Amino acid sequence: MDSPSSDPNKPPPTDPTSSSSSPHPTTGATAGAGGTPPPPSRYESQKRRDWNTFLQYLKNHKPPLSLGRCSGAHVIEFLKYLDQFGKTKVHQGGCAYFGHPSPPAPCACPLKQAWGSLDALIGRLRAAYEENGGRPESNPFGARAVRIYLREVREGQAKARGIPYEKKKRKRLPPPPGVTTTSSSISSSSSSSSSSIIISVNEPPPSASLATSLERDVGGVAATIATTTTTTTATTATTSV
Repeated sequence: MDSPSSDPNKPPPTDPTSSSSSPHPTTGATAGAGGTPPPPSRYESQKRRDWNTFLQYLKNHKPPLSLGRCSGAHVIEFLKYLDQFGKTKVHQGGCAYFGHPSPPAPCACPLKQAWGSLDALIGRLRAAYEENGGRPESNPFGARAVRIYLREVREGQAKARGIPYEKKKRKRLPPPPGVTTTSSSISSSSSSSSSSIIISVNEPPPSASLATSLERDVGGVAATIATTTTTTTATTATTSV
């Protein structure tokens, strides 16, 4: 890739992935006495700087590129160009500290842009492209080649620096005191349905009158069955004679 032309009268390029040292308020900003709008948020300011830096890169490219002719391959070239401003040590395969998360001594391996910085930069540029009239289906920052490149950078830096990129698990809040927790595998639906069939162990037994009434009903049913059986037997005997 041809690097952008250098002009001795121009100040050196700055790293677009670095944040501003003077953050802008994001919420609670009120208009001044003259009715001026509140300053843009830190994210919006960073996104504008990133977009202007990318347009300048296209202008200085050899040959110069227009935004309409920009593809995912040009975006990858831009990301590789930014490695000269990186501050993350990425060990080479032959380095003695390859895969060491905390090297005890410095080495000659180059500094590059961290994967997280590149990923956040692509997200801002992808939004800025569409905000400036670009169509989502032709957005070069969302191209498949760019996603593959970012994944390769992430995996390569994880191996070289010995830092696994794992998804952070959400911490569970401890239960309030005095509450007994159950297994987390029980769903809310099952717990709600089971609550309808819980019987209190402190419920008093049925009263004596209720027990007597039940005995009387059971005895009456038994007497009726006995009478019916006797009548049926006598009828059968008479018929047989």
